[in-house]
Amino acid sequence: MTFVPTSATTSLAPALEKLTGAIRPLGEPLMRITTGLLLVPHGAQKLFGWFGGYGLEATGQFFAAKLGLPAGLALAAGLIEVFGGLMLAAGLATRAVALLIFGMMAVATLHVHLSLGFFWTNGGYEYPLFWGLAALSFVLSGGGRHSLDRLILQRARTAG
Repeated sequence: MTFVPTSATTSLAPALEKLTGAIRPLGEPLMRITTGLLLVPHGAQKLFGWFGGYGLEATGQFFAAKLGLPAGLALAAGLIEVFGGLMLAAGLATRAVALLIFGMMAVATLHVHLSLGFFWTNGGYEYPLFWGLAALSFVLSGGGRHSLDRLILQRARTAG
């Protein structure tokens, strides 16, 4: 079943319909690219100690001592954030990397931040919950028409 907008659902300001129609396709890639790229510096903190981070060894020690998580999870989290974030931004293997990001954010939300309340400014779960749900939306929808996934699929169809 396809939703077909009617004049009542297309625009509250009909004069802007041409503009909103032109920019509407940019919403999905903007969200996918932003979601992916905002994860990269967090992974770089974990892996390399960049942006005020502690690097892999210290992050692993923190995961084990303070969070009760396996130290090796620091490597997994850093790799998912850096490389998964870049892949999500590019729309490459979108559903798979988005699922990894969602899982990582679910662990962060439930295991680390939930007990600290809602607001991110207090270390709460607001930030990881939002980014986890953003990733889940790409698990459900894929990379969209402006993604490497779509380009690869189109080339495979024309080659075969």
